[in-house]
Amino acid sequence: MGFLADDERSFLSAVSQLAYCNPFLPERSEFERAALGRDYEEGEPVWSLPVEEPERPRANVWRIAGRLESLAAELRQRLVAGPKATVPELVLYEDAVIHLLYNRFYQKFFEAMESVGKWGFYRDFVSDWRHFFGLESVALPTGHDPVHTFACFRQIQRAFEQIFRDIIGGSMPAAKLRAAIWQSIFTHDMRRYRRTLYARMSDFATLVTGPSGSGKELVARAIAQSRYVPFDPNKLAFADEAVWFFPINISALSPTLVESELFGHRRGAFTGAIGDRKGWLETCPQLGSVFLDELGDMDPAIQVKLLRVIETRTFHPVGDTVSRKFQGKLIAATNRDLAADIRSGRFREDLYYRLCSDQIATPSLADQLADSPHVVRELVTYMARRVAGAESEELAGEVVQWIERNLGPGYPWPGNYRELEQCVKNVLIRRDYRPVRPGVDPEEDFSAAFRAGRLTAEEMLSRYCGIVYGQTGSYEETARRLGIDRRTVKSKIAGRGPAPPRGPAPPRGPAPPRGPA
Repeated sequence: MGFLADDERSFLSAVSQLAYCNPFLPERSEFERAALGRDYEEGEPVWSLPVEEPERPRANVWRIAGRLESLAAELRQRLVAGPKATVPELVLYEDAVIHLLYNRFYQKFFEAMESVGKWGFYRDFVSDWRHFFGLESVALPTGHDPVHTFACFRQIQRAFEQIFRDIIGGSMPAAKLRAAIWQSIFTHDMRRYRRTLYARMSDFATLVTGPSGSGKELVARAIAQSRYVPFDPNKLAFADEAVWFFPINISALSPTLVESELFGHRRGAFTGAIGDRKGWLETCPQLGSVFLDELGDMDPAIQVKLLRVIETRTFHPVGDTVSRKFQGKLIAATNRDLAADIRSGRFREDLYYRLCSDQIATPSLADQLADSPHVVRELVTYMARRVAGAESEELAGEVVQWIERNLGPGYPWPGNYRELEQCVKNVLIRRDYRPVRPGVDPEEDFSAAFRAGRLTAEEMLSRYCGIVYGQTGSYEETARRLGIDRRTVKSKIAGRGPAPPRGPAPPRGPAPPRGPA
């Protein structure tokens, strides 16, 4: 018999592929199946946070880890005893030990996330490392470095937790988004990343596109918070514990302020520049990220300067002739159709081609629900926990019931996840939500809900009061027409917010002011 039996070789080959795969793609479950055979436990094809059981253990992960513990110990003994292993067999051994150590220390890394600076378990890690890799009689082919591997382990663990816990939804569009973020951080080839690319990823700008409210900044933060950080074994500390993220919303500022925020300025460079100021590009350290939100609204003159930053990694503050170096990573996002903007001359084509080396598209909420309608319950439960704490379970049930009764499964959610979050808050406060539906007549909407039997008696009276009030503009006239007390009308309308008038109100006194837009 050779160094490995056939079943051992098959198991280790599957583990080797599993150790370096994208954990958010269906291929992960295929590698687990290949490793475990008949012991594989069927589950979801892609990993997503089960919001109703967030700490549910992953049975296949721990079954594989258990097998690895015993097999790695056995293989080490064989290597010490002298049976000669081929180079491919030694690579399988190395991959198995790497995967084993990652699982052994995963919880330690997780706990250290909450306790900054507590990296003393590195000594235990090195002890285990030497046990498996420090074999005097065996020359292992890859030559893995424990310090670099420790830093990679921390990055992988942090990236996984960031993506897994913040990008919610069991649909395939959400799974593809999680996988795309993982690739943006590690590329599609984890082995190459570990060898060389870990130190070069800041050279690649990332462009996030998608409709408004679809989580583009969430994606940007996940990437920014998952950078590779070197570890110092003498100080038992990482080079930088902070997460440096510098966001700027292009559409919220004038071009002059955008330029100043981004590039900085010298005193007297423009009216109001009373002192020198460093911009985000200069403030951002090597392990930081600058996020340009609403990139499509950037002034063409600033686009030219940004192009130079990407090409040369240098820039000039406004009013200065001395160049500065940008050391961090650039992430940009837009909800605009950049192809159309390029054709119309609003956006520079050369800038786009400097940004498109790494692109991520965020799916709309409607895309998720079309693939998996149950996602609305997952998202509502997740949002309810953030806004209601201990009352979240009851609130989530109320919101889902309200959506099913009043909006139905075909509602397009034009505001995406941001709109769904506002729906959760509205139902919490008022037990109601009134979405903005351009082109939808409130009377037709009420009639459709009435015919479908989706309205409670309370909702029927409230919505009908709103419709009549929209016609009259007067509480008194609405009460007279409906034959109810004026105070009842006012309470129903106040509980729903003012209904938009369908036309000019009759001269029975001014309608109450709507407040600022």
